[in-house]
Amino acid sequence: MGLRDVIFGRSKTAPPNLDNIFALPSAAITIEANLDLVTSGEAGLCFKAGTGESQIESEDEIKALLGLDQPDTPLSLTTDDLGFKWLIVKNADLGELVTQIHGANSTMVDHGLGGRLLCAVFGFVPKSPPGEGAVRLVYLMKRGTFYPFAPTGPDNRNNELEIRTKSFLETELPIEKDLTRWMALWNLPVN
Repeated sequence: MGLRDVIFGRSKTAPPNLDNIFALPSAAITIEANLDLVTSGEAGLCFKAGTGESQIESEDEIKALLGLDQPDTPLSLTTDDLGFKWLIVKNADLGELVTQIHGANSTMVDHGLGGRLLCAVFGFVPKSPPGEGAVRLVYLMKRGTFYPFAPTGPDNRNNELEIRTKSFLETELPIEKDLTRWMALWNLPVN
């Protein structure tokens, strides 16, 4: 960033850190052993749609950009209450799910859209329902860290389950240490 950028209040967006996401499949063993949670088979990639030269809006544009325009590809595109786009991918194999989300991230970065990537979310549900509840592992793209989010209703979350999840995973995953960044992502399109 140069002096002009400082004077005019412009800043460069941090490039996304995509590779830490590959630690998730091995951490899933710990999640299952200690919390009786398994993958829900769903993951979501959240990004800003934006405008301008690198504008992407329609589901067909996203699918074509990511090379996922095959009719049997289990993905969908949705927009949340705040106007953010979500690419939802379904796959029962967590390793493949991580690879698909990473591939989508990398493709967006390659097309100059890396600054629009916000987070990826991976769903985990009780292996033996009802269990303690579901957990979503949120991967913050710019920081390359995870945090657990355990919603229990429209505006409630299970903080105890989130802290327990953190305690089991902090040696397996890069966990976000700044708890103020553990944002509540209400109405997630990922189960």
